[in-house]
Amino acid sequence: MDEASARDVLAAADVLPGRARDARLLALGENAVFAASDLVVKVGRGAELLDRARREVDIADWLADAGVPAVRAARPEALLVNGHPVTVWHRLHEAVRPAGPGDLAGLLRVVHALPSPSFALPPRELLDGVERWLRLAGDAIDPADAEYLRERRDGFAAAAAGLTPHLPPGPIHGDALPRNVHVGPDGPVLVDLETFSADLREHDLVVMALSRDRYGLPADAYDAFTRGYGWDVREWDGCGVLRGARETASCAWVAQHAPSNPKARAEFGRRVASLRDGDETVRWYPF
Repeated sequence: MDEASARDVLAAADVLPGRARDARLLALGENAVFAASDLVVKVGRGAELLDRARREVDIADWLADAGVPAVRAARPEALLVNGHPVTVWHRLHEAVRPAGPGDLAGLLRVVHALPSPSFALPPRELLDGVERWLRLAGDAIDPADAEYLRERRDGFAAAAAGLTPHLPPGPIHGDALPRNVHVGPDGPVLVDLETFSADLREHDLVVMALSRDRYGLPADAYDAFTRGYGWDVREWDGCGVLRGARETASCAWVAQHAPSNPKARAEFGRRVASLRDGDETVRWYPF
């Protein structure tokens, strides 16, 4: 899905007060995200993401009822338009500053204290997207690299199933990074709720540990996160398993962009080579 095809879906959905061609593109990844007036619209890549889109709207309503600062849905249901899920959200006020690790830590403490909602949350199937992303990569990546990632996926999935958690399992965000926090005039707010799950709380904490190790998050910023949350997941003996699973998923996620983006191909090559070499010090770059 490119910007032009996403705009065609946006126009067909007819959910904006103005013309779809005038909406501003905010992001293009798993979803194309457009903003216009006081609304934000997310257009998913394909119909297979419809259930996830529906669940994201339910999660937003549940968080609203629980008083958790989070993005709010502007329509009560997800639409399926020309084979693409479409959801509509209230646009947040402009950010007053970038979100930091401490903002994320505070919101995670609130989320991790929640009981399960009345509807079922799925487990955090971190590795479920690997096959789809590799399929989308096609011939743009070496088949041997794709097979290597499939083997890693299977190994880490089996290892994760046998972990003994340190924290009580329950609702998690699923992609706990400062980029998924928006700091407006009323304080930090959670966004991108589509990966909300019911699983090991450690999933949310390993994300920041990996940011420190792979993506260049400064040590003092990571320390601010662990102070804000109250615990460092690296003290847990299962941390390496969840880290390995997330690295595998993150590598495969980049692969889906390789057919159309040379930078993605280069970053995929960097990531998969570091995994093959077992070199945990190689810097990865956000994409």
